[in-house]
Amino acid sequence: MKPLQSIEIKAFIPSKDFETSIQFYQTIGFTLASNEQGVAYFHHQNCSFLLQNFYQKQLCDNLMLHWLVKDLDHWHQTISDKLSGSGLAFSITPISEQPWGMRDFCLTDPSGVLWRIGENQ
Repeated sequence: MKPLQSIEIKAFIPSKDFETSIQFYQTIGFTLASNEQGVAYFHHQNCSFLLQNFYQKQLCDNLMLHWLVKDLDHWHQTISDKLSGSGLAFSITPISEQPWGMRDFCLTDPSGVLWRIGENQ
């Protein structure tokens, strides 16, 4: 029997203000690969997602994504530096050590979507 193969999985991320969210994700380092009919495709190396021109407060306030990176300290500093003074709404927490053996920080986008950005130790 032939094994099943997976190619990719992407989340659709809602946005309260589509153009502001596009700017936010470009600012933190994602590449905008396409933007058609209210769906923008973003990637950074092998990580990707679809930003949609759709907003529902309850969805945004309850959506959490996990992004695993290397050199978490550098990512935290770079994101903080790029967003500070950008005029974009965001919040970022300090890096913390988690009991499950990971360091991470939380970044909230302008729509309220929470990104937990972490690095395995």
